[in-house]
Amino acid sequence: MSAYTIVMVRHGESEWNLENKFCGWFDANLSEKGVQEATAGGKALKDAGFEFDVAHTSLLTRAQVTLKTALEQTGQTDLPVEKTWRLNERHYGALTGLNKAETAAKHGEEQVKIWRRSFDVPPPPMEGDHPYHDSIRNDERYKDGPTDQEFPTCESLKLTIERTLPYWDDVIVPQMKAGKKILIAAHGNSLRGIVKHLDSMSDTAIMELNLPTGIPFVYELDENLKPVVSMKFLGDEETVRKAIESVAAQGKAK
Repeated sequence: MSAYTIVMVRHGESEWNLENKFCGWFDANLSEKGVQEATAGGKALKDAGFEFDVAHTSLLTRAQVTLKTALEQTGQTDLPVEKTWRLNERHYGALTGLNKAETAAKHGEEQVKIWRRSFDVPPPPMEGDHPYHDSIRNDERYKDGPTDQEFPTCESLKLTIERTLPYWDDVIVPQMKAGKKILIAAHGNSLRGIVKHLDSMSDTAIMELNLPTGIPFVYELDENLKPVVSMKFLGDEETVRKAIESVAAQGKAK
C-alpha cells in the first residue's frame, strides 16, 4: 500500500532542445512547443485531480517556466516554490552549446552516447575561455551556492546524482514524511538521478532511460520510500512513446 505520492516533470522543450544543442547550465528558455508541453502537463495534473502543498525546481529558467505554466493550469499559482542548484541539469562542460548531431558526426555516435548517457564518464571540462563560461560562472543566481569548490566544470550522471540526492534526502523526503504533496519540475539528468535511486536501477539500465519533456510522472511509495507504483506517466501511451523516442534520437548523427 502506498504511503506517499510524489509527481515529477521534466521541463518542456527548450530553445536549445529544439536546436539539438548540449544545454546543461546554459539558461535557455522554453521553445513555443515547450510552453505547449508544459501547458498540457498542467492540464494532465488537473485532470488527474492533483493538488500540491509545495513545489521544487532548479535555478534554470526552463524548469521554472515549466512549473509556473503547469501551475497556471492547476489553479495553484500561489504554491510555495523552493529553488535549488542541486536540481539543475547536468553540467555538460566543454560540450555546452555544441550541436549534438554535429558532435556525433565528428566524434562518433558511440562517443556522444557515452558523454550523454554513461553513468560515470564526464564530458571534457568547461575551461575559462569557453564562450559560455563567464555567463554561467558569474551568474547572479549562484551567489548563494554552489560554493567555488562545488561549482562544476563538467559532470557525469554519477556526479549529478551526488549533488542531487542530498537535496532529496535532506529537504524533499522530510517534507513527504510530514504529509506534504510535492511536485518537482527539473531536468532530464537530475530527475534520472532520483528515478535511479527510487527504482534501484543499475548503472547500465539508467543509460537507456529517456525521460520525455513536459509529461508529468507519478511515484507512489511505501512507508520505506520503496515504489509501489513507478514512473506512471500522465499521458496516453502513444504520446509518451513518441516523446521518449524523440529524446533518444537527439544524439544521433543526421
